[in-house]
Amino acid sequence: MSKFNKCLLKDIAVSQTGPFGSQLHEEDYVQNGTPIVTVEHLGEIGFYLHNLPMVSDKDKARLSKYTLNEGDIVFSRVGSIDKCTYVSKKEEGWLFSGRCLRVRINEKADAKFISYYFRQKHFKSMMLNISVGATMPSLNTTLMDNIPLYLPSKDEQQKIASVLSALDAKIELNQRINAELEAMAKTIYDYWFVQFDFPDEHGKPYKSSGGKMVWSEALKREVPAGWEVKELGEALKTSLGGTPSTHNKVFWENASIPWLNSGDIANFPVIRPSSHISQQGVDNSAATLLPKGSVVISVVRYIRPSIIAFDACTNQSVVGIRESEELKNAFIYPFLVNEVPRLMQLRTGAQQPHINKEIVDATNVCIPEKNVLKKYYKLNEPIYKQIINLAFESQTFTELRDWLLPMLMNGQVTVKTQDDIGNPNAS
Repeated sequence: MSKFNKCLLKDIAVSQTGPFGSQLHEEDYVQNGTPIVTVEHLGEIGFYLHNLPMVSDKDKARLSKYTLNEGDIVFSRVGSIDKCTYVSKKEEGWLFSGRCLRVRINEKADAKFISYYFRQKHFKSMMLNISVGATMPSLNTTLMDNIPLYLPSKDEQQKIASVLSALDAKIELNQRINAELEAMAKTIYDYWFVQFDFPDEHGKPYKSSGGKMVWSEALKREVPAGWEVKELGEALKTSLGGTPSTHNKVFWENASIPWLNSGDIANFPVIRPSSHISQQGVDNSAATLLPKGSVVISVVRYIRPSIIAFDACTNQSVVGIRESEELKNAFIYPFLVNEVPRLMQLRTGAQQPHINKEIVDATNVCIPEKNVLKKYYKLNEPIYKQIINLAFESQTFTELRDWLLPMLMNGQVTVKTQDDIGNPNAS
């Protein structure tokens, strides 16, 4: 059993809150520049890259105090304060926003180990207990500095981190493969349905080979002859989610129906829910059950589409879009990805920028002829299925890692290297 020593976080790290709102505004973001991570981008393994804001070189220099180094750990400072992400070499030089808090580990501890330590359930519970704020939990550097830690030796920390990192490396590899697969699928979609160079009856690119185009007043551009333009809400069945009363335990306890909030939609694909509700909860709220394979889009703050890999309900910050026989998620999802910049511009509300279901429904979509869609699905549907399969595989590795984590941390399981095996004094 490893020996544990008590210390405070300030003994092994320096914490720093992000820039005040007056130092950086959303209108300061640029198309190309240095990424700045927000609460929405905090993932267990690395940062979510969808809708990652960028700042100019001038703002980067002005905000240099908030630069990230490899080994830093970024916490959500408000709301989901138990969320944190380890900064890898890839993110070195990025910035973090005012709704985040950075922890920089010194040479007394292993940063990777500490990031795993922060993932423990009992640590997350403790974080929620020490937070301040009646309606919105929040952290500050004083609270962080005085968090008690119980740590093994640095050598033991490094051994534990190496085991857990191996599992994370496999998960991260799957995530990279999925990112490449998604990019490949989107390239195919764009080539066929944005450039309109899908293969014609002779196998040649339609528009580039002189295929007949007609003007669409709704889209303000030419589209292939014979294709329809409809509003999304007319072409497909859409629904806005709802939340059962949180005061009625019957709606939430021992529940089995997956229920998603807008934060869950940051994941692509969505393979696990944040919570569950009961059938009574569904019957007594605006929540509706969406079938597996439906496309969902968050309509609050960052507009994000995704695909759900299981039957699920959503809250009122999410619009669900059901597949039809003609329009499947392999078409709907990349279409909405392309619509995100336009939809972001339509948000209203200073405190919580959002769009509504009516805006989603009114989005014009150019519907290809059935024979074209059939050929497209033959190419792209297997890609999306592989993405979902790899995401579930990663979830299996995640569950294994999370099962090992507490036992490694409390000394129930120890890590032995080849040197330890040959050393009779090793624990």
